[in-house]
Amino acid sequence: MTLVQLEYIIAVDTYRSFVAAAEKCFVTQPTLSMQIQKLEESLGVRVFDRSRQPVVPTEIGVEIIKQARVIITESRKVNEIVQAKKGELEGELRIGVIPTVAPYLLPRVLGSFMEKFPKIQLQIWEHTTEKILHELKVGLLDCGILSTPVHDASLVERPLFYEPFVAYVAAKSKLFDKKEVTSEDILGDKLWLLNEGHCMRGQVLNICQRKRSLEPEGTFEYNTGSVETLKRMVDINSGSTILPELSIVDFDEDQLHRVRYFRSPEPAREVSIVTTHNFLKKMAIDALEKEIVVAVPKRFRSKKKKDVVGFD
Repeated sequence: MTLVQLEYIIAVDTYRSFVAAAEKCFVTQPTLSMQIQKLEESLGVRVFDRSRQPVVPTEIGVEIIKQARVIITESRKVNEIVQAKKGELEGELRIGVIPTVAPYLLPRVLGSFMEKFPKIQLQIWEHTTEKILHELKVGLLDCGILSTPVHDASLVERPLFYEPFVAYVAAKSKLFDKKEVTSEDILGDKLWLLNEGHCMRGQVLNICQRKRSLEPEGTFEYNTGSVETLKRMVDINSGSTILPELSIVDFDEDQLHRVRYFRSPEPAREVSIVTTHNFLKKMAIDALEKEIVVAVPKRFRSKKKKDVVGFD
């Protein structure tokens, strides 16, 4: 049994294809298949069921691959020990960020982070929460920045800040004349929502959940795909939407005139860095965490006077 063989079975499990795994490992498919076959022969068991497409692990293969991931992770920590001793931060840092956080948080963070740590190669993807969690577990990401809690015991959540939600209302909305709004106020207006698959949709629904069932059908019939589109829908049409507060930082005077804050305790979302328990790149992730905390408004760092909303 070799570390290379373990890396190969992890790759096949991740991509569920011998061809794709070979490409990602920069070897030919016959070479990868031969090494996996040698591992199976040495163990006396089949790791993969090759009769199914896409290929899947056998029952015992699931346990072997799980242990292989632990072994490979631990072996890679040797380099991290050396880096820590030298006080150096270098190498790749693969980050997944949900789309309702990325465009408003990352511009505040990346410039200073890259200036301080020029030897770190950042790779960043905008993904849904579901995809980030999956890619963390299979090792395609080093960390995720997303709204929590995700209620997954296999992952570790490190809260960064608590971002309030605000209402954004059309000039013709009946909420426009209010100085502050409540969840009941929002429930009675035409509400623009993100599509299914976005955790912020669930949070918005939960803000109004208490009386939602008492309202006529159709209150939540409008859906769209991005926070920026939500703003435009309110600007051009009517009704209202709920936005994360970081998204209004660059609003012009007219747009700010349409923002309404919630009555205390204001609804907010918890945003965290999420990793696996046995994660790599600890020094780099710790440094990223510090940059994020410094970049957000100070009042976001506390739960005080906030009602943290889940999305399940």
